[in-house]
Amino acid sequence: MLHAEKLTKQYNGKVALDEVTFNVKSGEIFCLLGANGAGKTTTINLFLNFIDPSSGTATIDGVDVCKQPLETKKLLAYIPENLMLYPNLTGIENLEYFSGLAGKNYQKDSYVGFLDEAGLQHDAHHQRVSGYSKGMRQKVGVAIALAKKAKVLLLDEPTSGLDPKASNDFAELLKKLSQQGVAILMATHDLFRAKETGSHIGIMKEGKLIEHMTTDQINHADLEKLYLKHMN
Repeated sequence: MLHAEKLTKQYNGKVALDEVTFNVKSGEIFCLLGANGAGKTTTINLFLNFIDPSSGTATIDGVDVCKQPLETKKLLAYIPENLMLYPNLTGIENLEYFSGLAGKNYQKDSYVGFLDEAGLQHDAHHQRVSGYSKGMRQKVGVAIALAKKAKVLLLDEPTSGLDPKASNDFAELLKKLSQQGVAILMATHDLFRAKETGSHIGIMKEGKLIEHMTTDQINHADLEKLYLKHMN
C-alpha cells in the first residue's frame, strides 16, 4: 500500500533522506524511530507530497505521489503532532467540514457513529474544539480518517504530550484501524508504544533507514539497547 524506493531528499546539498526503501502493506503499522533530524518527518512529508524527492519514488496503492498527488491524497489521512481543527466549530462540525473537503457527505447520525467509533465521548460531539484536550482532538482526526474511508494513515508524533491513558487509547484505535486493513506509517519517539502497537519498526539515523524488523523479532529491552546504540 505504501512503498518507498530509494527515496532521497537533499536541501542545499545536505542529505536529509538517503535512499530509503521500505513497504507498508494493508493492515500493517510501521513505526519509524530516530532522533530529531533523522529523517522521519521528511519521509512522512514526501508521502504527503508536501515536498518533492530529490530522487527515488513514493507510491501509495501503486500511484506515484509526485505524478498524481490528488489521487494519492484521496487515499490517505494525516494526523500530525498538533492536529489543526477549527476551534470555534464543534467536533461534529469539524468532522462534517473535513469529510466534505474529501468529497464525502453523510447523514448526521453517520458522523456521530464515526466519532463514537473513534472513542470521542458522546457529550463532546457538540462542544467546541477549543475546549478539547489533545487526545480528544486526535480522536477527531481518527474519525476524519474513518469518514474518508482512508486506506492509508500517516502520523507524525501523534502520542507526544498525551498522558499514558490517552496514549494507550490512541494506540488501541490504531490497532483497530489496522485490523480493518488500513496501512499505517507512524513517526514516533515512543519506543514502548512502537513495540506494543507496531507490526514493523524502522530505526533511522542521519537520513538512512539503518534497522528494519518486525516487532515479534525483538523484546522491549533489546529494542531500547539497539536504539541507544545507534543514537550514540
